[in-house]
Amino acid sequence: MSGPSRSLDPAGLAGVPDAAGQAPDNAPHRAFGARFMTPLLLGSLLNPVNSTMIATALVTIGRTFHVGPAGTASLLSAMYVASAVGQPLMGRLADRIGPRRVFLAGAVAVCAAGLIGALAPTFTLLIVSRVVLGLGTAAAYPAAMAMLRAESRRTGRPTPRTVLGRLSLAALASAALGPTLGGLLAATAGWRAVFGINVPLAVLTLGCGLAWLPRDEKIPRADRDPAASALDPLGIALFAGTLTTTMFFLRDLAHPQWPLLAPVAVLTAVLAWWQLRHPAPFLDLRMLAHNGGLLRTYLRHGLTYLVIYCVLYSFSQWLEEAHGYSSFHAGLIMLPMSGMAAFCALAGARTKGIRAPLTLTAVCLTAGGAALLVLHGTSPPALLLCAGVLIGIPQGLASTGNQAAVYAQAPADGVGAAAGLQRTAQYLGALTASSLIGLLYGQRATDSGLHHIALTGIALGAVLFLLTVTDRALRTGTGT
Repeated sequence: MSGPSRSLDPAGLAGVPDAAGQAPDNAPHRAFGARFMTPLLLGSLLNPVNSTMIATALVTIGRTFHVGPAGTASLLSAMYVASAVGQPLMGRLADRIGPRRVFLAGAVAVCAAGLIGALAPTFTLLIVSRVVLGLGTAAAYPAAMAMLRAESRRTGRPTPRTVLGRLSLAALASAALGPTLGGLLAATAGWRAVFGINVPLAVLTLGCGLAWLPRDEKIPRADRDPAASALDPLGIALFAGTLTTTMFFLRDLAHPQWPLLAPVAVLTAVLAWWQLRHPAPFLDLRMLAHNGGLLRTYLRHGLTYLVIYCVLYSFSQWLEEAHGYSSFHAGLIMLPMSGMAAFCALAGARTKGIRAPLTLTAVCLTAGGAALLVLHGTSPPALLLCAGVLIGIPQGLASTGNQAAVYAQAPADGVGAAAGLQRTAQYLGALTASSLIGLLYGQRATDSGLHHIALTGIALGAVLFLLTVTDRALRTGTGT
């Protein structure tokens, strides 16, 4: 990831320049047709749907293995850590050995993870399943971006912005529908179906990929970018170690293990030292230091999803434990939230600006927190549905808005790697959210715990509002 940042494209989805040096906004080229896009869209939905589908099954899983919310939160954090490390790693592997190979290998890993989870006799094996799932699903998005770039080079045409929009919408819609799907599966076939559903999905993705995705192009040795092909294994190991150690510290904030902060600090310092020393670092800290706009976008994206996931998971658990709904009915109550998120994603993709949707995202996160603050165990269904709709608005706008900012602010030759780090920021926010839920709920979701989560959402929404309206890079398109 190096080179100058690009000017701010209104939609943030600039394509590959044509022969005249322009990036026209024309209709999708036939090269980006249904066969080519179907496996990419299927793969892109696997990670988001698994991030949220388990939300309405956590209570049942906890009862089966006799663990509370603080314990089931490890199922969330395990996948987020694996995905946070896996996204940039899979992007590097896609550049080195080919995106089609990485994409197909990821589908195989997802199938294996589904089988492990569906048959797991112990809670530990469920965690293993989520780790494998995180690594497997992390392959799809960076591999898809690499294949789109390769197709653009092959045809000499820019990647249509509608194609990029479909990837974003597939991820968002699947994440938004995840709680409802999880609730339906848990209520009708049992919580193991939430894991087992990955087997047919992965087989379908693998079959479509084998049949329709073009084989990886062979790049002449003289044209290969050494920086793109270098994996920096020590940097990857240090990054993974830092995240994993941080996860163990965050997993029980009610009884924090303060001694773990020492290895976290040491690993962070060594990671920074090595990345600044390595000629092709896993994390390009120098680029981030000189691209303030992109760095602030990562911060804004991580904080946004901290609030979104905190509200998403806590609301579903509260509906079941404090309000007495079944997992199926909890999923139905959250369905309007999913619909609003999908609608706002479509609206956000058609918006020319970036600052306005992101500002509205911050406002709605604050308002959503305020809505949760007035809920209690006897609140009527209409009020619950209204709160869900309000929470769905920022889910839709944040995804397309921050993706547009990353595309506009990233180095011209590092969009794929930048997108991977955006997902890493999202997983870090989700990891922190799962830890906060464990802290504020303890062993059971209560009205008091939900209200503390609501206050956290209000405060962070205000921070995001200030971070957005004061960010000059969203207006000028520079990386400063």
